[in-house]
Amino acid sequence: MKIIIAEPTGLCFGVKRAITTLEEALKRFGRVYALGSPIHNPQEIERLEDLGLAVVHEPSGVPEGAVSFVRAHGVTPEIFAALRERSTNIIDGTCPFVKNAQERAKTLSQEGYIVIILGDVSHPEVRGIVGCVSGEVHVLSGAAEITEQFRGKRCGILSQTTQRVETFAALVAGFVSTTPEIKVYNTICRATLARQQSVRRLAGEAEGIIVLGGKNSANTRKLAEIGAASGVPTLWIEHAGELERSWVRDKRAIGIAAGGSTPDWLMKELIQKLKMM
Repeated sequence: MKIIIAEPTGLCFGVKRAITTLEEALKRFGRVYALGSPIHNPQEIERLEDLGLAVVHEPSGVPEGAVSFVRAHGVTPEIFAALRERSTNIIDGTCPFVKNAQERAKTLSQEGYIVIILGDVSHPEVRGIVGCVSGEVHVLSGAAEITEQFRGKRCGILSQTTQRVETFAALVAGFVSTTPEIKVYNTICRATLARQQSVRRLAGEAEGIIVLGGKNSANTRKLAEIGAASGVPTLWIEHAGELERSWVRDKRAIGIAAGGSTPDWLMKELIQKLKMM
C-alpha cells in the first residue's frame, strides 16, 4: 500500500503561533485561562491541560488577577475589554489572518457598507468579526441566502478565514447581479486554500482519503467535504485509534490530509499505524 501525504500538513501558521505563545505562557506563569478551546483538537487540549491550561467559556470564568489567553479565533472588542478588567496579563493569540478580517469588516462598516460575512454564524471567529462591525451586518452560508433585502444597496463582502474559495466566489457572483456597488476582501487564509487544493490533488492519486483532525474544526470539515465531493472514499477521523483495518483493505494508495489544527504527533501516529497495516 502506498501512502500519499498532502502538503502542507501540521499546524497552520495561526494555530502554531497561538500554541507556541500559549506554551511559553504556561512555562512562565504555570496557570493560564483560555477563553474557549485554544485549538480544535481534543488530544492536543489534553496535553496542554497537563501543562496547566484551564479552559473557560466566559470572561467571568477567569479568576481576578489571573493570566488569560485569547485563542487564534479572536474575540470581540467587548470581550477583550472584559478580560482586561479581570486579568493581570492577557496573552493575545489571535491569528494575524483573523485580525485582518476583523479590520476589514470594521473598515467596510465605517465606510457605510452593509457588511456581508461568508461563514458559520455560530463559529467563534465569525462572532469576533461581527463584533467589530458598528453598522448593519449579515452572516451568510452561501449564495442561496442572498435575498431581495440587499438589492440596490452598497455591500461589503468578506469571508471567515476557513471557508471554501468556490463558495466565496459564488457568493460574490450572486451579489454582482443584485447590487449596484460591492467591495470585496478575500480574507480566506492562504494556508486554508493550499490544504483544500492538496485534497483535490489527492483525489486524482489515491483510492481512499483519510482526513485527520478534530470534529469541531471548521477547516478540517471543509477538507472532508472536498474529499467526499470528489467521489473518492473519504474517512474523517480524530486520531489513529479510530482507523479500522477493514476500511484500508484492498486500497492500493491511501492519501492523508490534515486540518490546520492537527498537530504533527497525531499525523505520525496515523502513518505508523498505516505502515503496520
